[in-house]
Amino acid sequence: MTTTNMAPDSIDDVQNLLRQQSYVADRSLAVPIFLSLKLQRPLFLEGEAGVGKTEIAKALATGLDTDLIRLQCYEGLDINHAIYEWNHARQLLEIRLMEAEGGLDRKAATSNLFSDEFLIKRPLLQAIDSSRDKSPVLLIDELDRADEEFEGFLLELLADFQITIPELGTIQAVHRPIVIITSNRTREIHDALKRRCLYYWIDYPDFQKEMQIVTSKLPDAPRRLAEQVTGFIQELRQTELYKIPGISETVDWTAALLALNQKELDPSVIDDTLGIILKYQDDIELVRGEPVRAMLDRSRNQGPRRGRGGGGG
Repeated sequence: MTTTNMAPDSIDDVQNLLRQQSYVADRSLAVPIFLSLKLQRPLFLEGEAGVGKTEIAKALATGLDTDLIRLQCYEGLDINHAIYEWNHARQLLEIRLMEAEGGLDRKAATSNLFSDEFLIKRPLLQAIDSSRDKSPVLLIDELDRADEEFEGFLLELLADFQITIPELGTIQAVHRPIVIITSNRTREIHDALKRRCLYYWIDYPDFQKEMQIVTSKLPDAPRRLAEQVTGFIQELRQTELYKIPGISETVDWTAALLALNQKELDPSVIDDTLGIILKYQDDIELVRGEPVRAMLDRSRNQGPRRGRGGGGG
């Protein structure tokens, strides 16, 4: 197996590459990304929804000028949707054409029908396709949503970057894909899969980092508004909510406030736009009104909160 060395030369280069795609990454996050690229090992990212896990794969694909192949996981995901399936309609049509021509030879037909021409390649097989001239980024997104049995399909791929198809044999990558696996930790992922990966937990960002993310994504946002939005979101995350808003909600809310020509936050506009940052009615009812006013006052009066950091979309 030959490989394409696409790794940046240093950890600083990784941070610069991500920064060029408006992704803000601490050194603590840049290190496992650098090692994943350098050692050609999958990177397993865990964290709450909306902290920027998926965006890392997108930023890497754009920064490295390569394809992004995304497998969105869900309950019931199986080999036919993740790896490959045979084009049965085309196979049946081919059989009928052979019969019409009077040249149906069972052994030859089997060899012909189970060939690459009739193979539908799903994301995992696309990622190791030998026709590629460089390594793609393979994003296996929200693995925790898939059934535990599906993890077994991944073990051969993550260990040897190969997939075995009974009718064709073993297909091995010429250029190993850059693999990013994400999980929101709605369930634990099996140790057998984790052992094949480098690991990093992405937490919610602190005030300074979230401010940097907002201003990099929305450079036209007034600084006062960006500071107020970030401070309010930081305060909101201290509330007992069913679903805490992530970085993506912070950016979306700021964009919405800009569309409303808001220069700064006030309680009424917060109440009017809570549906952008909170996605459950119980959460909205919990904070609307007086709690919003109290949180806004606290966010204005207190200094920036500190977090454990990590990344940012």
